[in-house]
Amino acid sequence: MQKVGIVEVAMTPGTESSLSLMEFTYKPVKEVLDKAGLRRDQVGTYVLASTDIMHSGMSCANAFDWDAAGAFMKPASREEGDGITAFIYGCMRIMSGRHDTALVVGLIKGSENAENDTITSCFADPFYSRPLGIQETTAAAMQMRLYLERYGITEEQCAKVVVKNLGNALFNPYAHIKKRVSVEDVLKSERICDPLKAMECAPKSDGVCAMLLASEEKARKLTNNPVWLKGWGSSMDTFYLGDRDLLDTQLKTAAVGAYKMAGISDPRKEIDVAEICEPYAFQELLWCEELGFCAQGQGGKLIDSGVTQIAGDLPVNPSGGVLATNPYVSRGLYRVAEAALQIRGEAGQHQLDKKVNTALACAGYGFAGQWHGVAILGN
Repeated sequence: MQKVGIVEVAMTPGTESSLSLMEFTYKPVKEVLDKAGLRRDQVGTYVLASTDIMHSGMSCANAFDWDAAGAFMKPASREEGDGITAFIYGCMRIMSGRHDTALVVGLIKGSENAENDTITSCFADPFYSRPLGIQETTAAAMQMRLYLERYGITEEQCAKVVVKNLGNALFNPYAHIKKRVSVEDVLKSERICDPLKAMECAPKSDGVCAMLLASEEKARKLTNNPVWLKGWGSSMDTFYLGDRDLLDTQLKTAAVGAYKMAGISDPRKEIDVAEICEPYAFQELLWCEELGFCAQGQGGKLIDSGVTQIAGDLPVNPSGGVLATNPYVSRGLYRVAEAALQIRGEAGQHQLDKKVNTALACAGYGFAGQWHGVAILGN
């Protein structure tokens, strides 16, 4: 099985772009190829993360993304869920030995689609759940309420995630929302769906992320600083919310698989930085528990301790995370890219002030984190 390295990455800022989707996608793809010194025809295979359920206002993503990404008339496929799965599909194509390079592209213009909750309501079954108003935010609000009541997590602790992540985003040129806020600012923001406040919910962002992957031999020829895939795990829960414990998600299963593959036995000590997909602030606390960074029900105490701050022992979302930039389809690929940049020492002003050897990137989608994927990267 081939070893897979990340050779180059390029991202666009999350702010609304005046470019067409094709122009918007073309720029980071061209940037990645130029950095690696490759032409389009020298790339072995392409994997694109886009969607047909009206993200970017499209019902047929194939009509736009092939040409813009340079995938026309090349071995290619498209995935519909989250950009992190496009990343692992690209890795597997190289592991198979069929290709020595893969270009992975996640693309979306959130500014051109309806509200994310309008779109995510389509995830619900049309006969029962959808007419009840079940979509991502209402599902997350139920999950948050259960979290607060079962473990005594406070709304102030959840608000601290917003303060931390938007503060980190001030130093990230790709971030969409970047500002200094207080816990009081968060708590006083509009209640969207009790107990969720407006500032605890991720924005709707534009965003294209392009990433060149290569086999070990090829990667060492293309860059002096490859970042290697060390471990991967993914898992999906049952469909109906009522059939599962919303505080016991499949992130645990995905993490166990990734840790086993990477040879990690103590994630709190062995992982240097984590980029976590937290479309709702409280989920960062819950996901930290399920990733093994603290005990169950201790996510609030974890953020109180300062461990997850950018200068803490285990920084979480030094980029600002999804609360700062939420390009829905490509947000998982952004997590991988940000983790890789930290390992390479190329994260700019939000680069950690320590050597990063091992990084975790995780992403999820579906109601209350129905599906999760976890990638472990290393130097």
